[in-house]
Amino acid sequence: MSVPATPSATPSPVWSEHVALVDLLDRLLATGVVVAGEITLSIADVDLVRISLRALVASVRTAVEPAEGGAPWTGPPR
Repeated sequence: MSVPATPSATPSPVWSEHVALVDLLDRLLATGVVVAGEITLSIADVDLVRISLRALVASVRTAVEPAEGGAPWTGPPR
């Protein structure tokens, strides 16, 4: 089964632009990204261990700067 191609008036800038790894890392750290995953270890269809992972990857400046209209980050709740 084939999917019909939809013509695009302008090519996507992501695909037509060459980005260096350093530039990509700079953009990533400037905006931040959340990585999430889950691992379940099981034997005979019995779940034994479940590990959930959520990590925020961002520069310190990005993580500490307040969002538009938000209060500055003062640290984790105590």
